[in-house]
Amino acid sequence: MPHHSSVFEQKAWTLSDLFAHREEFEATFGRLDTLVSAFESRLAGLTPDMEATEFLDLVRQLEAISTEMARLEGYAGLRFSADTQDQTAQVMVARVDQFSAQVENRTLLFELWWKSLDDADAARFMAASGDYRYWLAMMRRAKPYTLSAAEEKVINIKDTTGADALQMLYDSLTNRYVFSLEVDGEVKSLTRDELMVYVHHPDASLRARAYQELYRVYGHDGPILGQMYQTLVRDWRNEHIGLRGYASPIAPRNLANDIPDEVVDTLLKECRDNVDVFHRFFRLKARLLGLDRLRRYDIYAPVAATDKTYPFEQAVDMVLSSFARFDGDLADLARQVFAEGHLDSEVRPGKRGGAFCWSVAPKLTPWVLTNYNGRARDIATLAHELGHAVHAMLAADHSAFTYQASLPLAETASTFGEMLLLDDWLAQEDDEAVRRDLLFTQMDENYATIMRQAFFALFEQQAHEMVQAGATVDELREAYFENLRTQFGDSVDLSDEFGWEWVSIPHIYHTPFYVYAYSFGQLLVLSLYGRYRQEGASFKGRYLDILRAGGADSPADILRAAGVDMARAEFWRGGFEVLREMLQRLEQTSAN
Repeated sequence: MPHHSSVFEQKAWTLSDLFAHREEFEATFGRLDTLVSAFESRLAGLTPDMEATEFLDLVRQLEAISTEMARLEGYAGLRFSADTQDQTAQVMVARVDQFSAQVENRTLLFELWWKSLDDADAARFMAASGDYRYWLAMMRRAKPYTLSAAEEKVINIKDTTGADALQMLYDSLTNRYVFSLEVDGEVKSLTRDELMVYVHHPDASLRARAYQELYRVYGHDGPILGQMYQTLVRDWRNEHIGLRGYASPIAPRNLANDIPDEVVDTLLKECRDNVDVFHRFFRLKARLLGLDRLRRYDIYAPVAATDKTYPFEQAVDMVLSSFARFDGDLADLARQVFAEGHLDSEVRPGKRGGAFCWSVAPKLTPWVLTNYNGRARDIATLAHELGHAVHAMLAADHSAFTYQASLPLAETASTFGEMLLLDDWLAQEDDEAVRRDLLFTQMDENYATIMRQAFFALFEQQAHEMVQAGATVDELREAYFENLRTQFGDSVDLSDEFGWEWVSIPHIYHTPFYVYAYSFGQLLVLSLYGRYRQEGASFKGRYLDILRAGGADSPADILRAAGVDMARAEFWRGGFEVLREMLQRLEQTSAN
């Protein structure tokens, strides 16, 4: 009887579902060029009184272009991720990027025309547009803040030598930083990523020296980096409030996320009002580390590090079982990723680090990359990325423009998948050190994703107002330090160099107010999971409906349909209740 190898082996993925041969990949460039030319030839016929069927036909043409483009990007990007040293893949990525920019420019006229229509004409087309409706509506949301074509052109041109140039300068300056750290008697020259490994180190002195070195280097350039930030903040205000007419600096980001301003205010207020749960956690951590009080250097210190490892097959079985306990279909969809050879879990030289899920197109099973080393953390990562895959697969009935969840909802299935795994694992694990390690890791990550990011956003709101009022870089540094004092209270000792932390956060330079989406996503899932625990099977259908909606409606409407009102403070508080339960379990586990 022939031996059938298990689908649960650790192996590289196959990309044959995208292109069976290199020739197919090459031929797609020509086919796309033809599709784009056909689309371009119809753009001259765009009129407000055209038939809705003709309009929809154009949208479908654009979707076909977008899907083919996504296949090219997927193939090049996935091949490069599998081996970053593969020169052919490097060239493919660069070539596809350039081709994609050309396609975007050639099809841009459709978007500009669509935004320029008056509301009555747009409503007629949208009434007939089915699943494309929300995508079309979102494009028009920016219409009140859109300037004339000439003004938009001037902003684009000025940005290349203005804000974009400053951001690139910030990257160029900070990416060449070299950090020196003595480890085991040897002075190492490290990149930032390499240095940050040591903030999780069991050695307290090494953790402190890693942080001190990080902010020594950033602090040395602090006055210059701070000046860059002030200029970018002024530029943001000049454009978005002065020219476009937004009500506040955070409003453009809220519009892009399709989350009402007051919901974001409620979210940030709840984060501020619930800091005590993390204060309690930090006090517990200090006690277990044998400290009177945690130093800021010790936030991510390992408490109960265990060296227990798990074979890959066991890890897969744990994840699929936890999914199946919730819903059999969920586990079947996750299993499909393995069965179709769309998972690359091997650890090998040249492969991209970390983990991701790449959804190429609605009808294609997503590709998942992990680097599985057998540690507990790797199993949680597997559950997380398979959660992303299942989310995309459940939403596969939507169009290419509407199946991917919006940023605020994008982490729903991934983090929920981790919670399912954690509950099962804690129920079955008899090694006390492993149980404690799991809960500590979970709390560490919740701090980093919820509280840390929310306080970054609160600082950004304050900094934008302070810069407008003429604040100096030193005054911003003092304001940031105050922000840290509020965040940690008397549960953590702060040292002065952390006043420069804000100049080391690229997000606040590149994408103002992006960071609150992390807090939003994580708290949302905790709150949903809390409801699942209370309501059991009756909540399951509502949760799956959230996933099936993909990105085909606004976050508020998707959640409302599932019986969730994100405007209510009580909903966000539910997320903090789950954290309190988690902390209680941790306190009990650590009592002996």
